[in-house]
Amino acid sequence: MSPAFEYRDGQLHAESIPLAEIAARFGTPCYVYSRAALEARYDAYVAAFAGHRARVCYAVKANGNLAVLGVLAARGAGFDIVSGGELARVLAAGGDPRRVVFSGACKLEDELRLALANDIACFNVESEPELCRLSALAVESGRQARVAIRVNPDVEAGGHRHISTGRREHKFGIALEDAAALIDRAASLPGVRLSGVACHIGSQMMALEPLAAALEQLAAFVRELQAGGMALEHVDAGGGLGIDHGGKTAPTPAEYAEMVIAALAPLGLEIVLEPGRSIAGPAGVLLTRVAYVKPGHGRKFALVDAAMNDLLRPALYEAWHDILPVGHGAAPDPEPIDVVGPVCETGDFLGRDRRLPARAGDLLAVADGGAYGFVMSSNYNARPRVCEVMVSGAEARLVREREALADLWRGERLFDEAAR
Repeated sequence: MSPAFEYRDGQLHAESIPLAEIAARFGTPCYVYSRAALEARYDAYVAAFAGHRARVCYAVKANGNLAVLGVLAARGAGFDIVSGGELARVLAAGGDPRRVVFSGACKLEDELRLALANDIACFNVESEPELCRLSALAVESGRQARVAIRVNPDVEAGGHRHISTGRREHKFGIALEDAAALIDRAASLPGVRLSGVACHIGSQMMALEPLAAALEQLAAFVRELQAGGMALEHVDAGGGLGIDHGGKTAPTPAEYAEMVIAALAPLGLEIVLEPGRSIAGPAGVLLTRVAYVKPGHGRKFALVDAAMNDLLRPALYEAWHDILPVGHGAAPDPEPIDVVGPVCETGDFLGRDRRLPARAGDLLAVADGGAYGFVMSSNYNARPRVCEVMVSGAEARLVREREALADLWRGERLFDEAAR
């Protein structure tokens, strides 16, 4: 978790504001983001690549709140998107479409049209059918699409299998042995201009060796293209750098940059990066309150007001999030505690086997909630989605309202009403 969240006088703060004060003002559950942490983590990437032609494109899928995007846009960030909705969010937040790269294995026609109309920087193409459709739409619209071919180096990222994206059997990218043919096809199609080559092997990488292996293959492939006379403008290293969690330490942006620069800078091309979690993750927490403490056999359950519909990652990936008491000082319970929510699923948990002081009414902060938190939330069990708050110094602002019960059926109609 970022230094922006620290204990002062026995109370966990977000920058200069006690989280207990935020809970009293905005209610729980809620996501709380630190503006200073977002800026510092983005700036760390910029500083790490200083002196090299590099473009940092924040991965919007990690956290697409307009306030988050606006803070990064003001910092000069580019953006990595995977949908038309994410592009619309970037534009609404003041992002520059000419600093947007469009990734994803299944870009739909309406999304391609929107991206073409806004003249985005690059489409990371992942199949021949996508390339052909993009070519036809570009010709139809009288525009030219800049494209990069996303290659698949068949490298295991090392994290959970659901967030590994660089193996041969995955839906993403083009196998390296097939990529040259697709690049030749791109050169022959109207309406597209080959701009670069890209790869992305997965998320939450805690070691650099898998990425180094992937970039070695990527660099060798680019050198082959250059030797054959292909003029490229950029090479995209993707994202995927992990964050510290559960006592494990992730590589820093500086360590990551050293490896990327060594592999790709000799190519003489602009380097594009797509970090998401490592910027937004530690810049946020999910604030939740204990409703009940329930004794079990050999453990206790802290039943809290946040649930898997608010933070899906533990249930989906068995992901670890540190869970901290907002009020510091009480001794941890001698029995292991499972922090669980109100959703009617056995998999509804935020953390298992924790050593926490937990009593009814206590506030808990689920760390590293700034990425893949609210963006993956749902209304399962007819639960309204929570609010989001951003803190800057001693000021806290509501940047997304909590949903009301009536929001749960907004846009729906009873069958008889639908006939009118």
